[in-house]
Amino acid sequence: MRTVYKFKLTAAVAALVMGLLISGCEKQSTAGAPPQAAPPPEVGVIVVEPQRVPITTELSGRTSAYLVAEVRPQVSGILKKRLFTEGSDVKAGQVLYQIDSAAYRAAYDSAAAALARAKANVVPARLKAERLRELVKIKAVSQQDFDEAEAAAKLAEAEIAAARATLETARINLDYTSVKAPISGRIGRSLVTTGALATAGQAAPLATIQKLDPVYVDVTQSTSDLLRLKRELASGALQSDGGGQAQVKLLLEDGSAYPLPGTLKFSDVTVSPSTGSVTLRTQFPNPRQLLLPGMYVRAILEEGIMEGAILVPQQGVSRDPSGKAVAMVVGAEDKVEPRTLKIVRAIGDQWLVSEGLQAGDRLIVEGLQKARPGALVRVVDLDSESPSASKVARQ
Repeated sequence: MRTVYKFKLTAAVAALVMGLLISGCEKQSTAGAPPQAAPPPEVGVIVVEPQRVPITTELSGRTSAYLVAEVRPQVSGILKKRLFTEGSDVKAGQVLYQIDSAAYRAAYDSAAAALARAKANVVPARLKAERLRELVKIKAVSQQDFDEAEAAAKLAEAEIAAARATLETARINLDYTSVKAPISGRIGRSLVTTGALATAGQAAPLATIQKLDPVYVDVTQSTSDLLRLKRELASGALQSDGGGQAQVKLLLEDGSAYPLPGTLKFSDVTVSPSTGSVTLRTQFPNPRQLLLPGMYVRAILEEGIMEGAILVPQQGVSRDPSGKAVAMVVGAEDKVEPRTLKIVRAIGDQWLVSEGLQAGDRLIVEGLQKARPGALVRVVDLDSESPSASKVARQ
C-alpha cells in the first residue's frame, strides 16, 4: 500500500516538472521571435477635381422705397376732412384731404361771370367794326373811326382770353382744395389733423406715400474689390454668365434668406471720398411687403463664373507657424507630402485655392493627426460610401 502511494506521488512530481520545462521553452521561443511591424495609419482623402464655380460677394446695405412722394397742399385753407386710413394702400389721384373750398368756389364763380361778360361785350364790338368797314370804303366815315372800332373788337376778344385764363386758374385752385395722392403706394401716418391750417408750399408734408413693390437695396463696394473684379473679367479668370443683369440674393437681419431673387440695376459713377467705395443699386420684388424702407440687409451679388476652380474642405487645410495655408496630400507611393497653398477666399465651408493643388491630388481631410510628412499611410477614399470611409470619418 505504501509502495503504491509513493509511485503515484513520484509520477505527479514528474508531470509537474515536465510542464514547467515545456512552458519555459515556449516562453524562450516567444521571447526570441522578432516583433511584428505596426500597420500604417488610415487617412481619409478626397480627390481634387476642378469644377465650375459661381463667384459671389456679400455686401451690406439698406432698403429704400421704389417711389417716395410727400403730400403737400397747393393752396392754403383749413383742413375739413381726412379721407384715408393711416398705413393703408392708396391709388394715384385718390383724395386724401379736403380743404375748405368756399373761397375758391366763389373765385371760380366770379371768374366764370367775368368770362360771360367778356363774351357779351365782344358781340357789339365786332358788329360795329364790320359796319364801319363797309362805310369807310365809301368815305362815309373816317379811317380813324374804323380803326378805333376794329381795335375795340380785338380788345374785347383779348378780354375773353384773359377771362378764360382767370377761370382756368380758379378751377385749378378749386381742384387743389381736394388734396390727392400723387402716386400709388402705402401711406404713413398723418402729420396733421382736421382743423389745422394748410399753407401752400409749406415745408412740412401732410403725409408720405411710399411704393414698396418693388424695392431698392443700395449696397456699397470698395473700389479695390471693383478693380479686382474688372481685372479678373478682363483676364478671363472670371466669365460673365451672359444673362445680362447680374442676379442678387438677399439675407435679412436675422440671417434668413429672402425668398425672391433680385437684379443689379446700376453702379454709381462717383466714388465716395470718405469711404473709398461706390454705391450699387439692386432691385427686388416685394409682393408681400416683407422688406420695409431702412432695413439693414446683406446682398449676395454674382460676380461671374470661374471655370476649373479648385474647392477643398476647410478641415483639410491648416496653418503653419508663419500663417501660411498648408495641406497634406498622399503621393504616388502612399506617402504623405505637405503642400503650401494660396487661398483666394472662402465659399461656404470650402476654400477656393489658386495655387498648391492640382487635379487628381489626393487631399487628406480625415486623420490629419496621424499623417506625418514622408510617412506611409493607408488611403480611404471618402468620396466613396464604403464602411471603411465611414469608420475614418467617425474617428
